[in-house]
Amino acid sequence: MIVAAFPGQGSQTPGFLAPWLELDGARRRLEAYAEAAEVDLIAAGTEWDADRIRDTQVAQPLIVAASILSWLALDDTQRARVGGVAGHSVGEIAAAVAAGVISDIDGMRLVGARGRAMAEAASLAETGMSAVVGGVEEQVLASLADAGLQPANFNGGGQIVAAGALDALGALAEAAPRGARVIPLQVAGAFHTSYMAPAADALQAAVDAISDVSDPALPLWTNSDGSRVASGADALALIVRQVQRPVRWDLCMTSFAEAGIAGLVELAPAGALTGLAKRGLRGTPAVALKTPDDLAAAGDLLAVPNS
Repeated sequence: MIVAAFPGQGSQTPGFLAPWLELDGARRRLEAYAEAAEVDLIAAGTEWDADRIRDTQVAQPLIVAASILSWLALDDTQRARVGGVAGHSVGEIAAAVAAGVISDIDGMRLVGARGRAMAEAASLAETGMSAVVGGVEEQVLASLADAGLQPANFNGGGQIVAAGALDALGALAEAAPRGARVIPLQVAGAFHTSYMAPAADALQAAVDAISDVSDPALPLWTNSDGSRVASGADALALIVRQVQRPVRWDLCMTSFAEAGIAGLVELAPAGALTGLAKRGLRGTPAVALKTPDDLAAAGDLLAVPNS
């Protein structure tokens, strides 16, 4: 089974969308996505600098648009060979689109609303996120609690993302847990923590506005606990809830392994999840779709018999 994985915030880099615009129909599709999300995606993905695309209300639609664009760049036969999908954080919206739960336009409307709501919530306090790599999990979690921080992501392979006040993150970096490194992340708030509670009502309203919701057409795993979601309504409810709860990508990877994963294709802007797979799914072939030049390698992986 091949899993298609959709990345989360922080995966974007300046200009990364430019090569994808060379594909037939890509510019027209992105223009429609930009209107739905209320963000100039083409300028953001080709011209804007790192600070500007770090803005939550820009980064989230930009990432999801790129993920959907690269998913649709696979041909029908290749997509039909994908055995299941999952997204990391905001990538769950792209995964829901790929699974047929919602349309691409509804997905872009939803991510636009999510980005705006989370940006507003983040503006209420000076917060951020840092990856804590290495160390003993129990000791890392104890250090976070002592510093007044919350675990936002359990990424597997010995990586936990801490979130909270910037001064507390700075103190954690100066006194890192034994055997661990603390790496600041290029995000603009303490996502997946209680700091995001103010975003919940706006996100729920955006979900309620979606009239056409279907059950997943292929296996869809949730960040909530790594389980499969059988109902489209449940998938959207979990997306709303997840902005305040930790991302359990570690449990998603455990579920992939239990389901018999034979390979992983990470959609654009790719790299982070294939990196996590090297540690959490050792020996599993993985392809990162960074540019259209990587489509051939993805096609090769998806052509493996019994995938």
